[in-house]
Amino acid sequence: MPKKNDTADNLKKSLTELKAIVTWFENQEEVDVEEGLEKVKQGAELVKKTKARLAEIENEFKEIQRDIEAND
Repeated sequence: MPKKNDTADNLKKSLTELKAIVTWFENQEEVDVEEGLEKVKQGAELVKKTKARLAEIENEFKEIQRDIEAND
């Protein structure tokens, strides 16, 4: 299992890469269909990874909340 800092860095990296893809599309006057398709595929994979990591983070928060409530 990766260290928490590694996964945080990966999440940050994924979000940065997604932003770069969005910026690329925004800066295109005329999008090359093939290159655009590759960017969409990359974006979809990044979104999938990001959603999975955010679900893990949510579960960690819920676990912490349960621990706190159990100790009340």
